Amino acid sequence: MADKSDTDIVKMNIESVDTSNMCSHLKQKLFEEDGAYHRLWMAMQDDPELTAVVRSRQLHIYRNGKKVLVLAGKAAPKVIREDRLCEMMVEK
Repeated sequence: MADKSDTDIVKMNIESVDTSNMCSHLKQKLFEEDGAYHRLWMAMQDDPELTAVVRSRQLHIYRNGKKVLVLAGKAAPKVIREDRLCEMMVEK
């Protein structure tokens, strides 16, 4: 069963993600052009089905309200559900 915070995430969009509590390593990976997750971040901008929220300094990514991926700064990404966004991580 989803807790209240999980249902609230559906209302957010990628542009409104609060990065102030995000791990600095994760910010570098997402926002710098040579960052490991930059390609994912760019793809997320054009996908209206995706929402995201920062929790515990990590980026939790949802598709249609269901969590698919958790990105952290130093730890390995955690794939929750198979998704085309997750497939982008292995493509070079």
